[in-house]
Amino acid sequence: MADRVTVIGWDGSPLTGAARSALGAATLVAGAAHHLALPEVPPNAERIRLGSVTLAARRIAQHRGTAVVLADGDPGFFGVVRTLRAPEYGLEVEVVPAVSSVAAAFARAGMPWDDAQVVVAHSRDLRRAVNVCRAHTKVAVLTSPGAGPAELALLLGGVHRTFVICEELGTDRERVTVLTSDKAADHVWRDPNVVIVIGGSPGGAAAQGTGWIAAHEVGHPAGPRGWGLPDGAYGGALGEGEAVQLRTAQLARLGPQVGDLVWDIGTGSGAAAVEAARFGAAVIAVDADPDACGRAAAVARRHGVQLQVVHGRAPQILEDLPEPDVVRIGGGGAAVVTACADRRPERIVTHAATRDEAEALGRALADGGYEVECALLQSVGMDTTAWVERERSVVFLLSGYRVPHP
Repeated sequence: MADRVTVIGWDGSPLTGAARSALGAATLVAGAAHHLALPEVPPNAERIRLGSVTLAARRIAQHRGTAVVLADGDPGFFGVVRTLRAPEYGLEVEVVPAVSSVAAAFARAGMPWDDAQVVVAHSRDLRRAVNVCRAHTKVAVLTSPGAGPAELALLLGGVHRTFVICEELGTDRERVTVLTSDKAADHVWRDPNVVIVIGGSPGGAAAQGTGWIAAHEVGHPAGPRGWGLPDGAYGGALGEGEAVQLRTAQLARLGPQVGDLVWDIGTGSGAAAVEAARFGAAVIAVDADPDACGRAAAVARRHGVQLQVVHGRAPQILEDLPEPDVVRIGGGGAAVVTACADRRPERIVTHAATRDEAEALGRALADGGYEVECALLQSVGMDTTAWVERERSVVFLLSGYRVPHP
C-alpha cells in the first residue's frame, strides 16, 4: 500500500515549499486535469485523473510508493480527505491546506461568511440545498455538474434571491457575476463554481459587532427560548387548531429540520409555520384568508425567520408548490389530506374536533399509503391565582407516517 498520502490543496497561488517537496517525491499523483498539468508534477509519476474519489482511493491503497492527491481549495472542507480517511483504505493522510473556495468566494464578494450556511449541491438531492436557500438569508452553495446556478435558480422558483456566482476561482479564467436568481437560468456557467445566495427579510435591526457562533445569522434576533410558545408570542387569541399544546405535539411529530420544506396549510396566525422555520426548515404557509396571510408574514418578520406566504384555497393552490418533506394541515378536511398524500411527504399531521371527523381524516391518510396514529389530547388551562380551571380543550391529533413502497 502507499507509504504516505499527502493531500495538497490548491487555490491558484504558487505551491508552498511543503507542497512542492511532497509533490516532487511522489510516485503517484491524483487530481483533476488542471492539477495534473502543473509543472511541479513529476514526469515519471503515475497519474490518476480524479473522477470517483472512491475508485482513486482504492488505487492509492494498492500503490507501493508515495502518493499525492491534489484538490481545489481546502481539501478538508467538503473535500477528498473524508473519503481517503475511511477505515477500509487504511491510509495515513497528511494535509497541506489552501484557502477554501467558499472563503475565496466571500473574499471576492467582500463579505463576511461566519454567518453563512454552507451546503453542497448534487443533482440527486439539489432540493435540500434549495430549501436551505429558502430558509436562510446567506448561503454558500458548492455546486456540481447538473446542480449549478441555473438549476438552483429554477428550483427556487418564485423565491427571489441575489446570486454571486464565482467561476473557476484561482485560475486565469476566474469570473465573478452578480445577478438576481431569476436571471441565472438564462446563462451557461463554467465549472467549478460557488454560488453565494443572499436575500430574504431578517427581522429586527442589524446587530452591532459580530456574532459568537458560526452559521447563525448575525442580523437575526435571538428570539424567545424554546418552542411551543404561548399565544402571546404570536399576538394572542389564536384559533383552536393553533393551541400551544396541539401545536407542540404537531411539531414534535413533524420534526422539521434544516434542508426540509414544510407545508403549513391553513396557517392562521402563522404560529406553527414560524416555529418550524425556527428549527431551520424552509416553510410555505398557505391560507385562504388574506388577513391571515398578512398576520403570518408579520409574525415571521417579528421573529426573524423566512416564510413564503401563499394566498389561496387548498387543495387547488397546492398543485404548483414544490415537493414537501412534511405537512401540517390546519383545516380543509379529507380532500386536503388526500391531495397532500398524493405528493408523498414523509409525514402529515392534522387534527379533528370530533371522532367522526377524525375517522374520515384517518381513512384518507390510510388510503394514501400512510400508517395512521391518533391521540386524544385534553388540556386544561389553570388560573394560578386561585388554582381553578380557566379553559379546557379536547382535540384528536392525527399523524400519518409514509409507508415505504415494497
